[in-house]
Amino acid sequence: MRLFSWIKSGAPWIWLTGGAVSASLLSVLGLMLFIGWQGLTYFWPSPLYMWQTDQGARLVGQLYEQEWVPLSHLHSLNLPLTQEQIERGSVARLSVKIANRERNTSDFISILDIHLRDKTQPKDWAVVDRERNGQFFGRPVGYIQQDGSMANDVDAAVIDGMEQAERIRDQIHSLITDKIAALGHQVEQLQHEKRRKELNGQLSKSYLIEYKLEKNQLDNAMALAEQDIDDLREQLGKQALIMEDMTGEQVTLPIGQILRFWYPNKMSMGEKIAHWAHGVWLFLSDDPRESNSEGGVFPAIFGTVLLVLLMSIVVMPLGIIAAVYLHEYAKDNAFTRLIRVAVINLAGVPSIVYGVFGLGFFVYTIGGTIDKWFFTENLPTPTFGTPGLLWSALTLAVLTLPVVIVATEEGLSRIPNSIRHGSLALGATQFETVWRIVLPMASPAMITGLILAIARAAGEVAPLMLVGVVKLASNLPVDNEFPYLHLERKFMHLGFHIYDLGFQTTNIEAARPLVYATAFLLVMVIVLLNLTAISIRNNLREKYRTLGQD
Repeated sequence: MRLFSWIKSGAPWIWLTGGAVSASLLSVLGLMLFIGWQGLTYFWPSPLYMWQTDQGARLVGQLYEQEWVPLSHLHSLNLPLTQEQIERGSVARLSVKIANRERNTSDFISILDIHLRDKTQPKDWAVVDRERNGQFFGRPVGYIQQDGSMANDVDAAVIDGMEQAERIRDQIHSLITDKIAALGHQVEQLQHEKRRKELNGQLSKSYLIEYKLEKNQLDNAMALAEQDIDDLREQLGKQALIMEDMTGEQVTLPIGQILRFWYPNKMSMGEKIAHWAHGVWLFLSDDPRESNSEGGVFPAIFGTVLLVLLMSIVVMPLGIIAAVYLHEYAKDNAFTRLIRVAVINLAGVPSIVYGVFGLGFFVYTIGGTIDKWFFTENLPTPTFGTPGLLWSALTLAVLTLPVVIVATEEGLSRIPNSIRHGSLALGATQFETVWRIVLPMASPAMITGLILAIARAAGEVAPLMLVGVVKLASNLPVDNEFPYLHLERKFMHLGFHIYDLGFQTTNIEAARPLVYATAFLLVMVIVLLNLTAISIRNNLREKYRTLGQD
């Protein structure tokens, strides 16, 4: 009887619910720790190992992975096994990263440990991080200075050369992003002006003369800027580091291609931590390289955050207006009930369907119409009639609109009718009651809808592939050219970056750690956005708690 009474009281269900929630939280935390560990350890300076193979060749690389292979799988190879290996019943298979991509067929090799001997950690072997072809493992043997002579102190010369190369790269980047981009924009505007006059029948001989003169001036300025860039690149090619690879051959690496240089087997723990932190910072702040398999993800971070902000700006007013109309103004009849059923059903529509809708309605219909009305001089090259940031934000706004409507309606239904009646009794109109009383009290529920919308929209990839996201964007959607925020541009996204790294890259083993790192970063971005919204909601909830808000 006592057990029956305990079950009837509902206490077991409280414990089961608490246990389920705790298990879910622990599972999510464990998954996050696993993803974070797999991704963030990529930036740790792993040691370089040197082995001698059965054939007497030298193998140098980083130990990437180790697995045990049962002897039953290796009987046909007739391997010379030791008594210890026979008793253990398995042999270790090593996955070794040998880098030097331009000299080897793959970044990694797989080899059984019984084929290796004399494992050491050479102190004088270095890792070179390059702009192209990934990392290079080798032993520095010389350095060619700008005048063609060989440097006495290789390490000091490399550090000095890298600093000079960084300054030159900054100058090249400044010329490309400022001068050449501005000149290109002026040329584009000039061509659009000519096209506009041609369409309007205003193309006169005097204008054509002025056009050719201004066009020649811009072309000459562009040629001079490109010549300056070529001169700077020539300076980058004069200095080079000479490395000996594991085959004993000497390889010349231009200093302009070297981004970082370190001796992993000489580093102290403090140096390793500093190296790891610098690597994480470069991952967060740099542009991608090597088809996204190297470099950073800053454009993808920027594009993801900007997309979510634009989506929030669009979806919140639409969702709140729809919810207020359905709950405060619309009558409870068959039509409004049908609308509510449609809103609930829209929440279950696959996201790719929204992508097809966005492509057909927003891009081709609305965007094509905008081009015909305002950007005729650019046709047949579309401006807004092509996938871009604006259409991606609107597509995600439509996708998350049901979430905001339902959450806002739930908040409105919790507000007692006595508060509305009191406001109306004091002479306020229905609009004033809704605007000044009801909406502020329902604001925590609105923010809850926004949190749910952000959580869903930030990780969506399928619809974005149709309406604006790209593998690599040449420019950010924001720059110093009017109108500063370019909604028509394509953009990068962390979710698509993960898909591209995981399934589209040709070197999946090299890119796999970056998949984990980018996935961890995407979750952190979503968590940060949600924590911001939750903080706002908690402040609003505390503010209106005395008015009956839960």
